[in-house]
Amino acid sequence: MAKVATLITDMFEDIEYTSPKEALEEAGHTVITIDKVGNKAVRGKQGEVRVEIDYGIEDVNAEDFDALFIPGGFSPDLLRDDDRVVAFAKKFMTDMKPVFAICHGPQLLITARSLEGRDITGYKSIQVDLENAGANFHDQEVFVCQKQLVSSRTPKDLPAFNREIVNLLKEKEL
Repeated sequence: MAKVATLITDMFEDIEYTSPKEALEEAGHTVITIDKVGNKAVRGKQGEVRVEIDYGIEDVNAEDFDALFIPGGFSPDLLRDDDRVVAFAKKFMTDMKPVFAICHGPQLLITARSLEGRDITGYKSIQVDLENAGANFHDQEVFVCQKQLVSSRTPKDLPAFNREIVNLLKEKEL
């Protein structure tokens, strides 16, 4: 089963973390949380969810994970000012490992300069940013690009997003 790195910090969208995490774990995968620093807890922007961070970015290596998950909310924007986090995310895109980004999650991939020519969706407010990064924006509940990058727009799209991330990992037999 897959070991899924999750880049997350304070102000993540609560349900955009908990729902995919549950779907991944129900399918037998392991979800590992990573922030700029470890040994702390972060809170969702709705204040409903508290997440213990498993590792700081300095303690992990992208090669040790099978997939990357980036929940939305303000978390991706707060994470993308750290070059180590950006390099970690970019490595998954460069290596064509599965990447799952919902809502504002693609902001981290924009900063990693890894969306040129890729097909993606995301929250409406980042559509122009995605297009300026060279991505082809699709206003759909879920979009799977090259059997590697799974993206969705909002919490309403979680059933489709969860289905596709689990299906992709099953297809890759990770």
